[in-house]
Amino acid sequence: MSIVPKSSFEFLKELKKNNHRDWMTEHKKRYQASEKELKAFYASLAERLNEKDEIEKTKVFRINRDIRFSNDKTPYNVHRSVSFSRAGAHRRGGYYLRLEPGNSLMAGGFFSPEPADLLRIRKEFEMDDQEIRDILANPKFKKAFGGFNTNYQVKTAPKGFSKEHPAIDLIKNKSFFVEHSFTDTEVFAPDFIDKIVYHFELLRPYFDYMSDVLTTDLNGVSLLDD
Repeated sequence: MSIVPKSSFEFLKELKKNNHRDWMTEHKKRYQASEKELKAFYASLAERLNEKDEIEKTKVFRINRDIRFSNDKTPYNVHRSVSFSRAGAHRRGGYYLRLEPGNSLMAGGFFSPEPADLLRIRKEFEMDDQEIRDILANPKFKKAFGGFNTNYQVKTAPKGFSKEHPAIDLIKNKSFFVEHSFTDTEVFAPDFIDKIVYHFELLRPYFDYMSDVLTTDLNGVSLLDD
């Protein structure tokens, strides 16, 4: 299936108004039917991505929320999300898609990288930030994404880095990902899957660059086993 069924959004809208277990139990068959259709769409998207990349894993996020540490005790997410992991240690970066009435988006990059990767990225930007700035300034990339999501930053500078460094605007990020939103009209259009693929493919120069950074040391020596 290469389209998102409108019934999936109808279900999510109703779930938002009735976010409790009794309602979900009563509408379990609707949920299962919706999930089946969405998973078929995800499979079509993975197939398209595999034409120019290599996808190792498709992860469909659970509809159940983790409410252990949240003040919001509603049990279910009112969106459906999926991620696509690239294959091999030499391919870094991941693709993400969220489908939600009035709030759908794609994203890609590095969300909360592990400490070693985070330090390596920051050190690279400290040493030379020209290549990443050229990628971010690419007209098509900039039009699609603007720039990194800056909601995840330290306030001044990470430990060991100068707040006066010319690249501190990049270095203080804790995540390095971009987003693009879609309207509901776009989601249900026949060419929606083409638009997602287009935006995912815009990430490839960025992924190629970051893959090189994260698989080498600061001297450019490979960290991967031959």
